[in-house]
Amino acid sequence: MKIAYDAKRFFHNTSGLGNYSRDLVRILSKYFPENEYILLHKNKSDRGKEILENPNVHFVETSKGNMSRQFKMGKDAQKQNADIFHGLSGELPLKWDKNPIKKIVTIHDLIFVRYPQYYSFFDRKIHFWKFKKAANSANKIIAISEQTKRDIVQFLKVPESKIEVIYQGCHKAFKEEQSKEFIQATKEKFNLPERFILNVGTIEDRKNLLNIVKGINGTHIPLVVVGKKTKYFQKIAGFIQKNKMEKQIDFLEGVSMDELAVIYKLADIFVYPSFFEGFGIPVIEALFSKTVTITSNTSCLPEAGGPDSVYIDPKNHLDIQSKIKFLWENESERKRRAEKSFEFVQKFNDEPIANEVMTLYRKIIS
Repeated sequence: MKIAYDAKRFFHNTSGLGNYSRDLVRILSKYFPENEYILLHKNKSDRGKEILENPNVHFVETSKGNMSRQFKMGKDAQKQNADIFHGLSGELPLKWDKNPIKKIVTIHDLIFVRYPQYYSFFDRKIHFWKFKKAANSANKIIAISEQTKRDIVQFLKVPESKIEVIYQGCHKAFKEEQSKEFIQATKEKFNLPERFILNVGTIEDRKNLLNIVKGINGTHIPLVVVGKKTKYFQKIAGFIQKNKMEKQIDFLEGVSMDELAVIYKLADIFVYPSFFEGFGIPVIEALFSKTVTITSNTSCLPEAGGPDSVYIDPKNHLDIQSKIKFLWENESERKRRAEKSFEFVQKFNDEPIANEVMTLYRKIIS
């Protein structure tokens, strides 16, 4: 089988959609080496270069010109005699020729519909149009959670039978054992506290970091934050300054994936009170790291967190505070929940996910 991918995110996104694209191609090429995997884009980058070293993964430069991703990439896939074209981030090309090809699109979330205040009017309209178009022209849609499936049915008016829920995993670094020397070097490089709680993710309104900061105000619990700053950061900085919390909170930058994996393992608790997610990969990363997790009781987060994570109302900083204090003071409870959650998270491992995606590919071909 030949599978072609829209590889824009594979080569050019550092976080969510990029990680999903790289991980999917990596695991399929590993567990199903008999197929050919074609990465289509106008240029490549160093991201994912180790995946391109696999003999069954190839980069193909797409046709030049404006809007080539929309108007030429589909035909480029057909010229390669691909059996399947897989759009990895909610979009499919608009133009195709007569050669037969099956189309799959992965839709991660419809946050721009649920939380329009986080997006410009133009972005909302263009996203909705692209997603609706892709959902209609695809033979099958992959939703990355049951929550996303419900949203696709509700907002895009797609029949349930067209949608398969296939969860995503996380980067292999979170499943590996790092050496004692590397752990010590990471500790020293970032001057990490002896004990701390951790938050990972873009520092934006929806991720709700401010309520963690409010939750630890008046305690001596150190917080380490890893994530790209947006305008919302100013709100947090103002609160920190007003409440003299500068020494309690560390914002880390320039963290590699291997260093991040170490930081997760060193944290006592991972706290992720996001208002809404399509899936919530940081939760999976924490559970693979055997770090107990506090997350929101909303959207798909209970799907990612499983029965032994601790759930909070993300709007209530006092609820966040009480759950943090409870776990901070109870080592045996942290360990118990972390061990149980580690068992639960195995379902997000590479092989089961690769098998589910390949089963879907084979189904639409036959």
